[in-house]
Amino acid sequence: MNNQPTIVLVHGFWGGAAHWSKVIVELARKGYGSIRAVELPLTSLADDAERTRKMVTQISGPVLLVGHSYGGAVISEAGDQPNVVGLVYIAAFAPDAGESPGGITQEHPPVAAPNLAPDSDGYLWIKPDKFHESFCQDLTPDEGLVMAVTQKAPLASTFGNTITAPAWKKKPSWYQISSEDRMIAPANEERMSARLGARKVITLAASHASLASKPLEVAALIDEAASEAMKQR
Repeated sequence: MNNQPTIVLVHGFWGGAAHWSKVIVELARKGYGSIRAVELPLTSLADDAERTRKMVTQISGPVLLVGHSYGGAVISEAGDQPNVVGLVYIAAFAPDAGESPGGITQEHPPVAAPNLAPDSDGYLWIKPDKFHESFCQDLTPDEGLVMAVTQKAPLASTFGNTITAPAWKKKPSWYQISSEDRMIAPANEERMSARLGARKVITLAASHASLASKPLEVAALIDEAASEAMKQR
């Protein structure tokens, strides 16, 4: 297909780029020939935004940034590059200037907040035996087990890192709310999506892991965003 942006997928806390696996397959089936998934260090917002910027800089041509969970904060911080044509938020944080994911979380604590546990090195984990019910209750127990065992814990301090100049104030955006989210309160997702002035907001009856449980719907939103963003260039 011609006139397509490169899709750059940005994961969140407690997982890596492979969390996008089902969405990647669906986008490929839709004819997208250029899809990238950045692997974040999850050591600070500055580090994660810089890693994302470096990937975007290496791409010649337009880029659509897609962020899940904390990845929404990353694309908000890193998405101001000239070749970024739009931002898609999947059950994600979309902080304003001076806001942090942690600060937003405290406004409406999510159901699974008690299932987070810091370790002695400063990393924050979802308790493995609570991962399935907290993060991805609409996936199979086997899928939840794999996500729990392979979870990528962030440094807890990353939660407090604040956005400087959110790219969503300049770039068109799209947002997917997960109405059954236990990691980000749906009320927070609704508030953030409303103030974005998003071109389209959809609500899925999904867990936080909508990218894995509802890949068809998520890929469809990304496809729609890509098409509209390119028409408006």
